[in-house]
Amino acid sequence: MKTATKTCLIVDDSKMIRRVATRILRELKFEPSEAGNGREALDICKASMPDAILLDWNMPVMDGLSFLKTLRNSSGGSKPVVVFCTAERDIIKIAEALDAGADEYIMKPFDSDILGSKFTEVGLLGQDRYAQSTL
Repeated sequence: MKTATKTCLIVDDSKMIRRVATRILRELKFEPSEAGNGREALDICKASMPDAILLDWNMPVMDGLSFLKTLRNSSGGSKPVVVFCTAERDIIKIAEALDAGADEYIMKPFDSDILGSKFTEVGLLGQDRYAQSTL
């Protein structure tokens, strides 16, 4: 029996970060999509809510924290697992993101091991599925 592919929206204003994350997510058997800012991401979520969101903090138009707060207050917005992925290292900001509804937090730069282990921690990947994807 084939399991359905999980979707992940990558929200980052850096095209290079989106490209790297897309490659890693495909290796982890996710179907990635991309948005360059929070406003664009909200439009995508309204059309089809993803299973997961990899979210940058500092972006033009709408930053990650504003996006997260708006998402969590919207219909179906409690569903996706949101992992902040940012260079922001201030413990107060990390706490603010978690209080606003982020499920986890990873620092840039990241690699497939970091992303895979964090997605396993939040239940997006099973232990066996992550192990198979890294072989």
